[in-house]
Amino acid sequence: MKILSIDTASNICTVAVLENTNCLKELIVNDARNHSEKIMPLIEQALFETNLTLDNIDLIVCDRGPGSFTGIRIGVGTVLAFRDSLNINCVGISSLEALAYNVKNNGLICSLIDAKNNNVYFGLFELHNGKYIQAEELGFKTIDEAISILKKHQEEINFVGDGSLTYKDLLYENFPDCIFCEKNELSSVSLGNAGYNSYINNVETSIMPLYLRKSQAERALEEKG
Repeated sequence: MKILSIDTASNICTVAVLENTNCLKELIVNDARNHSEKIMPLIEQALFETNLTLDNIDLIVCDRGPGSFTGIRIGVGTVLAFRDSLNINCVGISSLEALAYNVKNNGLICSLIDAKNNNVYFGLFELHNGKYIQAEELGFKTIDEAISILKKHQEEINFVGDGSLTYKDLLYENFPDCIFCEKNELSSVSLGNAGYNSYINNVETSIMPLYLRKSQAERALEEKG
């Protein structure tokens, strides 16, 4: 199965072409600006360098968030356009699940994305026999709320994501036996692997944006009201 994986949910714009879970090509642009201008050239380059066209792609995977509101909309919009025009199967995966796929150690995996002001996007998964299973509801939490949830699980925890680096000392203080992943960036390869597993296991997914909190504009409007 040929897979095109697109991740625009963070400062990094990344595209990968995979054969099942094997990465054929990954391209990365580490620049928060102009994802809308960069995504199509990246896709074209990745397909060119793997001698493929969109007609050869069996599945497209996109990151539905949480993350940059603008970036998420760009990625989802691109995938929706391909789906509608070319009738290609599509899968949406959360940023938190994609991050969990950076970890290969069996056991609990906590994905944390820094949301500023002592807040994080939080996801907890369990890896067992090659299967990543969601263990807690995805959410927008204070770091203290996330730690409180994690303390219910009496197991060694693998931390991944930029939130785990921001609060590393605090996490070590509360979970002295924890492990920190070396790869904490969103990856279109990990995203593609998650999408492939969801697809072949018939997991129901959505490619619509996943917003775990309101946008800054919506929050500002509420504060004025």
